[in-house]
Amino acid sequence: MGILNPLLILSLVFGATVFCQYDFDEFEDEFEDELDNEYPSVFHIPSVEYAIPYPALPAECAKECFCPPAFPKSMYCDHRKLRTIPNIPSHIQQLYLQYNDIEAVLLESFVNATALREINLSHNKIKSDMIDTGVFAKLSNLVQLHLEHNLLEEIPFPLPRGLERLILGFNKMSKISTQALEGLENVTMLDLCNNNLVDSEIKGKHFSSMQSLMQLNLCSNRLESLPPELPFSLLYLSLENNSVSFIPDNYFQKFPKIIALRLSHNNLHEVPYNVFNLPNLVELNLGHNKLQQVFHISRSLQHLYLEDNDIEVMNITLMCPSIDPLNLNQLTYIRVDQNKLTAPISTYAFFCFPLIRSIYYGEQKISSNQRTQLRTPVFRRYLTPEEYDEAEENHEAEEHYDEQDQDHRGRDEDYFDPYLY
Repeated sequence: MGILNPLLILSLVFGATVFCQYDFDEFEDEFEDELDNEYPSVFHIPSVEYAIPYPALPAECAKECFCPPAFPKSMYCDHRKLRTIPNIPSHIQQLYLQYNDIEAVLLESFVNATALREINLSHNKIKSDMIDTGVFAKLSNLVQLHLEHNLLEEIPFPLPRGLERLILGFNKMSKISTQALEGLENVTMLDLCNNNLVDSEIKGKHFSSMQSLMQLNLCSNRLESLPPELPFSLLYLSLENNSVSFIPDNYFQKFPKIIALRLSHNNLHEVPYNVFNLPNLVELNLGHNKLQQVFHISRSLQHLYLEDNDIEVMNITLMCPSIDPLNLNQLTYIRVDQNKLTAPISTYAFFCFPLIRSIYYGEQKISSNQRTQLRTPVFRRYLTPEEYDEAEENHEAEEHYDEQDQDHRGRDEDYFDPYLY
C-alpha cells in the first residue's frame, strides 16, 4: 500500500496536466478567429527586431567654440579673444561671436552656413570695408543680426530680404547710403542709436519703404529735426539724446499706431498743442527739455514723463479740456520733478484723470543753483477694494499669459535687447 499511493498520485497529476493542455488548445482554436477580428491590426507587429540603440554622434562644432548638447544648433564662440570667424557647420542656426577681437567678416567662414538664423557679432572691431560684399545676403534664413559696439561707418549692404531685426547701435556711422535700406521690407526693428548721424543723412532716406518696421531707435545721434518719412506701421520711436528743437504740426498723425515716443534730452521749448493727441499712445517721454507749457493729453496715454523742464504751472484745463464719463482718460503716472512748480497739481486733475496712481514731484528748481521740495514730494492714490480686486485679476491673467507665451517661445526668439520697449 505504501508504494501504490505515490504511483496513484503521479498518475492523477499527469492526467490532469494532459486534460488541461487539451482544453486550453481547444479554447485557443475555437476563439482564434474571433480575437483576430475583434482587435485592430495595429496590435499585431510582425517581424519586430529589438536592438540596443547606439548613442547619437556629437554634432560638428568648430574647435574654437562650444556647442552644448542641450542646444545642438547653437555655437558659442564668445569671450574667446578670437581674431577671425571660424568655419561654421551647416546645421548651426544660432552663432554667438560677441566680445572678441574680430576685425573682418569673410565669405569663406560662411560657405557652409546655410541654416543660420541669428548672428551676434557685437563688441568686436569690425569696420565696414572689412565686410565681404554679399556675405550676409547669401544667408537666406537669417532673421536677426547684431553688429552693435563695432567700428562700422555705414549700414552693411546687401542684407538678406528675410531679415527681421537689425541692431547697429554704438558704431561710428555718419552716413546712410541710398541702397542700404532697399529690400528690408521685413525688418521690424532697426537700432541706429549711439552713432554720428546728422539730418542731411536722414533726409531723403526712405524709411517709409520698410513696410514692416515697428521699432526705430535713433537715440544719441546728432539730429536737429525729426525724420521726414517714416512708415505707417511704426509703433515705437526713440529719439532721445539728440538736438531736436521743433515738432511740425500733425507730424505724428501719419503714424496712428504709435504706442511709445521717447524725445527726452533734446532742445524742445514748446510743442504743438494737439501733436500728441494720438489714439494708441501709451508712453510719452519729454523729460530733460526746456518746455514751459503743457499740452493736450490723449485719452490712451498712461505714462507721462516731464522731468527737468521749465514748467511753472500744470494747467489741467489745457491737458484735459473735457471729461467724458464713458471714455475715461487712462493716465496713471506723471513725473514732474526738476521743474519750477511751487504747488501741487490741482485736485481737478483727479476728475479728468480718475485712474491716476502716482505723481512724482521730487525736487523743484527755484533758481539755477537752488532746489526745493514741495510739501508732498510724491502723491500716491491707494486703490479701493474693488479696484484692488480688479488689478489682482488682471495681474494673474497677465502672469498666466506670460507663462503660456514662454512655453511656446522658440529658442531662436530668446535674445537680449537693451532697446526693446
